[in-house]
Amino acid sequence: MAQQQKQPYYQQSSKELLTKFSTTDAGLSKQEAQQRLTQNGPNSLVANKRKNVLQRFIDQFKDFMIIVLLVAALVAGFSGEIADAVIIMLVVILNAVFGVFQEMQAEAAIDSLKEMSAPKANVLRGNNVVTVNSEDLVTGDIVLLEAGDVIPADLRLIEAQQLRLEESALTGESVPVEKSVKTLDAGTNEKVSLGDQVNMAFMNSNVTNGRGVGLVVATGMQTEVGRIAGMLNQADETKTPLQENLNHLGKVLTWIILGLSVLIFVLGLLNRQESVLNMLLTAISLAVAAIPEGLPAIVTITLALGTKRMAKRHAIVRKLPAVETLGSTDIIASDKTGTLTQNKMTVERIFENNELTDAKTSQVTLDDKVVRIMTLANDTKINADGELLGDPTETALVQFGLDHQLDVADLIKQLPRVGEVPFDSERKLMTTIHQLDDNRYLIATKGAPDQLLPRTTSYQLHAETPEMDAKERETILATNTKLAKQALRVLGMAYKIVPTLPAEITTETVEQDLTFAGLIGMIDPERPEVANAVAEAKGAGIRSLMITGDHRDTAEAIALRLGILQPNEHDAVITGSELDALSDAEFAKKVPDYAVYARVAPEHKVRIVKAWQKRGKVVAMTGDGVNDAPALKTADIGVGMGITGTEVSKNASDMVLADDNFSTIVVAVEEGRKVFANIQKAIQYLLSANLGEVLTLFMMTILGWQILAPVQILWINLVTDTFPAIALGLEPMERDIMKHKPRGRDSNFLSGGVTSSIFYQGLLEGGITLLVYWLAINYPVHAVANLAHADALTMAFATLGMIQLFHAFNVKSIHGTIFHRGIFANRSFNWAILASAVLLAATIVMPGFNKLFHVTHLDWFQWGIVLGASLSIVVIVEIVKLFQRRFHKA
Repeated sequence: MAQQQKQPYYQQSSKELLTKFSTTDAGLSKQEAQQRLTQNGPNSLVANKRKNVLQRFIDQFKDFMIIVLLVAALVAGFSGEIADAVIIMLVVILNAVFGVFQEMQAEAAIDSLKEMSAPKANVLRGNNVVTVNSEDLVTGDIVLLEAGDVIPADLRLIEAQQLRLEESALTGESVPVEKSVKTLDAGTNEKVSLGDQVNMAFMNSNVTNGRGVGLVVATGMQTEVGRIAGMLNQADETKTPLQENLNHLGKVLTWIILGLSVLIFVLGLLNRQESVLNMLLTAISLAVAAIPEGLPAIVTITLALGTKRMAKRHAIVRKLPAVETLGSTDIIASDKTGTLTQNKMTVERIFENNELTDAKTSQVTLDDKVVRIMTLANDTKINADGELLGDPTETALVQFGLDHQLDVADLIKQLPRVGEVPFDSERKLMTTIHQLDDNRYLIATKGAPDQLLPRTTSYQLHAETPEMDAKERETILATNTKLAKQALRVLGMAYKIVPTLPAEITTETVEQDLTFAGLIGMIDPERPEVANAVAEAKGAGIRSLMITGDHRDTAEAIALRLGILQPNEHDAVITGSELDALSDAEFAKKVPDYAVYARVAPEHKVRIVKAWQKRGKVVAMTGDGVNDAPALKTADIGVGMGITGTEVSKNASDMVLADDNFSTIVVAVEEGRKVFANIQKAIQYLLSANLGEVLTLFMMTILGWQILAPVQILWINLVTDTFPAIALGLEPMERDIMKHKPRGRDSNFLSGGVTSSIFYQGLLEGGITLLVYWLAINYPVHAVANLAHADALTMAFATLGMIQLFHAFNVKSIHGTIFHRGIFANRSFNWAILASAVLLAATIVMPGFNKLFHVTHLDWFQWGIVLGASLSIVVIVEIVKLFQRRFHKA
């Protein structure tokens, strides 16, 4: 039911809220629950409506260059050049189909990863416990909770017995929170953070220990998870660098092409007295020659091939441009819990017998007092499959024994628990009592060292138990401080053996005169592959940031271990409250100073991403929690986690790591750089080829020569351009690709010497083609003039096509010699060149095609001129590259 909330729920007593929601501790009746469900809708998040296939298909035609091609196709069709119009339309439609197919494939992969967070919930309905689908919960329902449950809605707790919840997906804090039913201070004016609302349980959190009862106060989009989902709908979709580059390139090319076409049209009418229709067809020929029609399809295919390779490496790309965007990334801002770390508490250090050792290498047995206490003073349950159930801290203590091949289950069975003093947040201790074989009793106590130490009178030193003195206390406290500074969560272990049990088991009767056994230090450890991934990213000029809801000390310690921070960079850590104190202008100036952000909220993450974007940086954001979702959507590329990631975070991402492996991000960066380099090669190839075609048509028009027909130009573009350009997308990765600095947002496909290469290589192609035409006209093989002109045009057509095929070898490297790269290493490229050459030659040597393509047969001498002239571009470009390399070295 919709309720007007004067005070936050955590500031209202459970009795007040039961009245407000018109319910009782026996729950709603079945009829009332159904009425509320009908009135307010299901307990589910409202997802953005997906586009249907037709809408996706139409979206593919919104590119400026595609629109111009459609116009050219219409003009060609109305002018009678049906073949030209059909071929142009086929290219455009093929590109659209590719785009739609890839989008739908990516979404299907994401759908396969989705799982309902809390499919069932135990609810009181009319004082009877019933199990219902979580979607059928309504406000006013009474939900029963126990270890292993997922919180199905936002609850105000009305009962809590040793109840602890793991809320990392929402708060970013990996340590479970102990819950209570106590009403928080209603007089405070400050808003209490989610992590400190101890009497609330939030949707998608996990019960790790104990049991409880909660009143549903919010469902669906009204929950804290729903609030973040709402933020996602308002977040701006960021255009990727690839989209910006292609849009800019398309607009520049289109306006230049339109200007040239108009110029040719006017000059033709003035200088040649041609008919308006003929010059209109000539202008269309120029437009067809200049516009790289295959570019959108080639880019799509290259990106699709990249996504296919990445899928094999467990990276599912939801949006094609995301592949290339990672390649231009300057900043990787990563959530800590579950992304950089394992989201699993682990025993790391042990202090016993006055020695501090590494937990992994410690030689321990079940006779060690520390191991025995951590195993027995523990509420972890082991199910039939050997899975550990309970609080992550306690399961980590049991897991330590299992990792050292200790039979902890047998120990628990041999020493049954006969009494306990449960943990509470005030004394910060937990004690269990176990019967020994000799009818005596073992009292095992674990808890906060500062609370435990005053209750000890002796300490364990190998087989002896000397009296606890000031020196020993100082040693223990110094060790505790040392471990705490390393951001380890420290627990103390103590015990005593008594002949009989006291009449009343309380902290006063059993937690006194203990023998101190030792300390253990725990942490949510970093993922083993992350440090190398961070180092590799750093070598590639990419800065890694840590953004977490955890405490400052914990975040700093993990960042140091991962190499995100250096030992002298304490000032590079900032908390959310410190960030709030900075204005946007101040933060924009200082943002490069910070590498670690601790105790932050979702809005802080968005602010961090935007601050870097304003500095012109390309930002990738990784995360798995609901609280990461707004930043994932705001970033240039959001990277979600497929296993531990919430549904909200995956839907907000551009790419999902199916294996949750952080190192896959670096693989994706490498793949992105390869994709960009190969697209750049394809663009250099296409634009230099098209410039050669434009120059050829322009000069033929100016000189009054016969000009190449639109169908000839389009055939060259489709056959000799497209196949090699696609094959360039399969070029092997350059060895030093991860040693270059990120190119950043300001770079584009024409950077790095590509523009100058396009111009001089395009001029070469056009100039050599015109030279062949001039030779054929002035030194004809045939005596008949008409045949000489027809042969000259055919030789120009063949030269313009073949020269592009030879030139494709040149663009394997912008400045490097092709002979150092393994000229025939790319088999797909070799077959593409061969296939294109055969298709080009077929239009001339096969009689059925002569009329369609307006060409004649050529003899061996004429073919020799064509091939010799075409091959010359390789020699000339290699000479130019040689001088370029020497100039750069000088």
